[in-house]
Amino acid sequence: ASATSVAGVVAAARAGKIEAGATVVCTLTGHGLKDPDTAISQGGEVVTVNATLDAVQRAILDR
Repeated sequence: ASATSVAGVVAAARAGKIEAGATVVCTLTGHGLKDPDTAISQGGEVVTVNATLDAVQRAILDR
C-alpha cells in the first residue's frame, strides 16, 4: 500500500502531468504519520513553521 502514492507520482510524471524537477511529497503508510494522534503522541514536540521549503529545512536541520 505504501507504494501506491509513489506509483501514482511516477505515472503522472510519465504522462507529463508533473513538471521535470518538481518537488513531490508522498505520505507512505505503515509508520502512523497519517493518524495525527499517533504522530503527535510518538513524535515529540510539535513545531509550527511557515509553509516554505526553507522554513521546514531550518526546523529540521537546526534541531
